[in-house]
Amino acid sequence: MTGAGIEPRHWQAMWDFYQDTGARKWGMPYLTRAFFEIAAERLKDDILMVMAERGGRPIAGAMNLIGREALFGRYWGCTEHHPCLHFELCYYRAIEYAIGHGLARVEAGAQGEHKLMRGYLPRQTHSLHWIADGGFAEAVGRYLEAERAAVGEDIEVLTGYGPFRKDRREERE
Repeated sequence: MTGAGIEPRHWQAMWDFYQDTGARKWGMPYLTRAFFEIAAERLKDDILMVMAERGGRPIAGAMNLIGREALFGRYWGCTEHHPCLHFELCYYRAIEYAIGHGLARVEAGAQGEHKLMRGYLPRQTHSLHWIADGGFAEAVGRYLEAERAAVGEDIEVLTGYGPFRKDRREERE
């Protein structure tokens, strides 16, 4: 669903899913209820929601941001566990939407070796932060330099475990 197809009950369900997932996995969700209200008002045409329902009641959902060239998967949650439902809503339906709307790619978000078997190969991402304290900013900068190298190695190794057939020339070399 996008635009006017996302009803108030879907926004409420997504808020509930976000709160539940945040409490179980991240410790403290950072988006506010006001964010969801503003998104419903101002961003609804730039959001794709995918929901699973049981008996007319949403039990799981994924919220994606629609970009010019990519679909950005961001939030997922559920009130009932069903095997592979996460992948159906977050990956397969996102890919289907991207193909149907001429988007070049789906960005499934950071983290998760579980994404490899579904065809999402690791890619370097970027993040911008400003740290007011100079000493702390310097310490974080040193850490990030070391982490960048480690992440690069992880990307190289994990890409080799991807599900795609290797080019035959590479196999002969």
